[in-house]
Amino acid sequence: MSTVHRLSRIDARRIAVRAQLLEAERPTHLLEVVRHLGMLQLDPIAAVAPSADLVAWSRLGSSYCTAELRSALEERTLIELQAIVRPAEDLSLYRADMADWPGQGELRDWQRHRGEWVDANDAARRDILRRLKSSGPLAMRELPDTCAKPWESTGWTGNRNVEKLLDFMVARGEVAVAGRHGRERLWDLASRIYPDDPIVPADQARRTRNERRLRALGIARARAPQSPVEPNDVGEAGEPAVVEGVKGEWRVDPSLLGDRFSGRTALLSPFDRLVHDRKRTLALFDFDYQLEMYKPAGARRWGYYALPILRGDRLIGKVDATADRDAGVFRVDAIHEDGSFNRAAAADVRRELKDLARWLDLDLLLPA
Repeated sequence: MSTVHRLSRIDARRIAVRAQLLEAERPTHLLEVVRHLGMLQLDPIAAVAPSADLVAWSRLGSSYCTAELRSALEERTLIELQAIVRPAEDLSLYRADMADWPGQGELRDWQRHRGEWVDANDAARRDILRRLKSSGPLAMRELPDTCAKPWESTGWTGNRNVEKLLDFMVARGEVAVAGRHGRERLWDLASRIYPDDPIVPADQARRTRNERRLRALGIARARAPQSPVEPNDVGEAGEPAVVEGVKGEWRVDPSLLGDRFSGRTALLSPFDRLVHDRKRTLALFDFDYQLEMYKPAGARRWGYYALPILRGDRLIGKVDATADRDAGVFRVDAIHEDGSFNRAAAADVRRELKDLARWLDLDLLLPA
């Protein structure tokens, strides 16, 4: 039986920061970053910069060029899977689940519903595969809607039949994103995109994914509520731990225990994996944070796309900022301090804002 590691919250925070490559010593290559983090989340909102680029900049600094990510996707050392950029070699860890879609064992109602809907539109699915085989890559607008049964939803996806069918065909391992024209995805047969690596059996793949997720998070819950993007839990990966003053049991990557910590100041994407699990962020960092872009302007506390501020092993505030490219400025509307900044903290945050503005190639406009 593994020893239970007893950690202070400072220990836990430093493990999390170290795991996310946010210490003073920066990594030097984009591929190194993505292979360690396991993923970069794609998101269409780019109030400051696309989240994937902002995450890369937070690690690599202003030497990072956004063309590096585009090149890696074009060369397919990195691959887009369900709006997440992953190392190409990691695709073999998802192929068994694709083959088992919509799931193994007793299916939940929502899994059964999805499987039945795809079966009802099998002719449309086959038509998409034929068109991609003969003419791919193709944009979604070039694929006609031949679905016999429309997709029903109370949300925004109602009747978006081709879009939903493509999503499920990605989950089945039949089609993949071959590239992008602007923000528009180009689709092709997955067999032309994914590496021809041996498929890792499902149970082994799940264990490996948990291990790699823990390596990227440093410390995480063994079990957590389901997340729509990437799981927040890590199963039995790593070793058990308890954190002083925090309820429950955790799993920790033992390779990150006991190392000397050297922190720095960093501005983070709202989708950054250091803060993605809001309950974990509150428990370990005592940092209250929500993404407020979907709230009415008057109900926002910190701003439309507020950037969390990391300093050392603490999250100390949020920056409400916008990259106004038409005006040529990086406009900072407010710097929200969780407690008053001392002189050194204020200087570090201002320096990071200057670096970010330089990287964006915009003039920095600070609040009066």
